[in-house]
Amino acid sequence: MRIVIVEDSVLLREGLVRILAEYGHEVVAQLSEASRLLSTVDEHHPELVIADVRMPPTFTDEGLRAAIELRAVRPGTPVLVLSQYVEERYATELLGNDAVALGYLLKERVADVGSFVTAAARVAEGGTALDPEVVAQLLARQRRGPLDALTPREREVLSLMAEGMSNAGIAGRLVVSDGAVEKHISSIFSKLDLTASETEHRRVLAVLTYLRSP
Repeated sequence: MRIVIVEDSVLLREGLVRILAEYGHEVVAQLSEASRLLSTVDEHHPELVIADVRMPPTFTDEGLRAAIELRAVRPGTPVLVLSQYVEERYATELLGNDAVALGYLLKERVADVGSFVTAAARVAEGGTALDPEVVAQLLARQRRGPLDALTPREREVLSLMAEGMSNAGIAGRLVVSDGAVEKHISSIFSKLDLTASETEHRRVLAVLTYLRSP
């Protein structure tokens, strides 16, 4: 897998390069500031972009803005955003109307090398990787919304879907059968009024509904 890294911390950037190389991936470009992301992607055509949210010069949301701009110009480009802290607004803004091939993880997750590399690969393959801390904060909201019709177990299943877990992964986490997970997901689709469509991915739409829910 060919990867572009956008990270101003030399230590973290070099650490990411080493980790990814150990798993057979190639970092084709390293950027210490976000303004050159689009031109770098045009030059190298990476299969994944890993970007920090806070970048020079203001260290607020330059990396996030660059990622959003990239997705606007090149829809579907796989992007995995790293953040120092849980910032729900950044996560929901990044996902926008399309959660395909997108990830938002806390930087501390890099320490769990295996899980981090798995999440990166999942995003590169078109999946979603959302940090469990973000999912937990979204799940904790108590105001009414479209998720009120879901049972506690269905909410739990949906939160794990938002993390990017497969049906088998959810079954393993909840210690239930694959069939039970499929029934929960089918019920979620029904309660959220997500009908089968050739042009829309119901799993992605369910996650987006979850993220937007107050």
